[in-house]
Amino acid sequence: MGSVSAPEEMALGFGGLVGDLTEVYESGRTRDLEWRLSQLRGLVRLLEEKEEDIFDVLREDLGKHRGESFRDEVGVLKKSVVDKLQNLKNWAAPEKATQAHTPLVAFPATALVVPEPLGVVLIFSCWNLPLGLALEPLSGALAAGNAVVVKPSELAPSTSAFLAANLPKYLDAKAVKVVEGGAEVGEKLMEHRWDKVLFTGSSRVGSLIMTKAAKHLTPVALELGSKCPCIVDWLDSNRDSQSTLKRFFTKPEYMARILNEKHFKRLSDLLADKRVAASVVHGGHFNPKTLSVEPTLLLNPPLDSDIMTEEIFGPLLPIITVKKIEDSIRFLKSKPKPLAIYAFTRNEKLKSRIIEETSSGSVTFNDAIVQYGLDSIPFGGVGHSGFGQYHGKYSFDMFSHKKAVLKRSFLIEFMFRYPPWDDSKIGMLRRVYRFDYISLFFALIGLRR
Repeated sequence: MGSVSAPEEMALGFGGLVGDLTEVYESGRTRDLEWRLSQLRGLVRLLEEKEEDIFDVLREDLGKHRGESFRDEVGVLKKSVVDKLQNLKNWAAPEKATQAHTPLVAFPATALVVPEPLGVVLIFSCWNLPLGLALEPLSGALAAGNAVVVKPSELAPSTSAFLAANLPKYLDAKAVKVVEGGAEVGEKLMEHRWDKVLFTGSSRVGSLIMTKAAKHLTPVALELGSKCPCIVDWLDSNRDSQSTLKRFFTKPEYMARILNEKHFKRLSDLLADKRVAASVVHGGHFNPKTLSVEPTLLLNPPLDSDIMTEEIFGPLLPIITVKKIEDSIRFLKSKPKPLAIYAFTRNEKLKSRIIEETSSGSVTFNDAIVQYGLDSIPFGGVGHSGFGQYHGKYSFDMFSHKKAVLKRSFLIEFMFRYPPWDDSKIGMLRRVYRFDYISLFFALIGLRR
């Protein structure tokens, strides 16, 4: 089976799981290009044949409308996996270095960069995009030829159960395992050495992952998110925002609900601060029965309040005004580096300054979130928002090692590479390192010293 009984495995410390996957990987089956392609085709079939089931579990976990689920998870995932199917042969092919980059001192030789799988990798997904944050990195890990364990978020239990029940039906159940469970399961998994771990979630848990990984020198990629600021330099008032909210959410089902009671309380506590509550200019209604929060606009809440220092993950939008739009850059630079910066502006000079003077995982102008769905650019954080990039070919690269391969013939040997040393040999090495091959040739045949 491709899903794992957490209580059974936890009693054994998941040693059997890791051992079985290692054996599968070392057998060579996951390296085969046709095996990789078959796994990607399996993911496409899963997304096509189980689309309605996916819509159901995402509604159960997050209250998402099927339109939002297709836009953010099913549709964008299928597009990404098809892109991998179409390009994998090229990505997996050895890349030949040009002769100009192969040193003459090693002549005759050819240099290659050969992508190879890392081995057995572990993927922790998050609850906010519970399908996409599991299957996008999984598709990259499989495309690269790895054996994989996926640990879905226990905070999205229906999606987690769906993955555990269905991935074994569509993928190689001996090479791909799904492990369900809470934090204690994650801790047990991290007691083992993996060839790579990708974690998506909070910075607090990310720190624990890094600490555990250090014991085995396990390489880690972290997608931690952060507060993602949005610069707007042409909005005349809050009326535009209010009218847009009313136009978008004409029915209650168009608005996803809050994850659970704990997160609902966390969001309501953000507005419990009287200073913050006083800044609300639209919305602010909380319904504990349905775990729904009305989209809420806040104008200039205190900068030291929790709503301005913590990740929100809810429909609460603080708006900070500045005297000059250029002041927004100074404000951003005083904060931790975000996963993304969004800016709505026609000012080309401002765009250039944002790119040159700020640091973030990505910058998007005059739109939001869409960079997540592009296969041609990397997605990932920097600094406090994480490290490691994936999506498209970058997902393949994340789970590959670029192995350098140099092939040299015994035809010629340059003795100036070896002792005993003299000024003549040093002179020839100087010519090699400055690519002065004509002068080197004459020196070798004795026409120039």
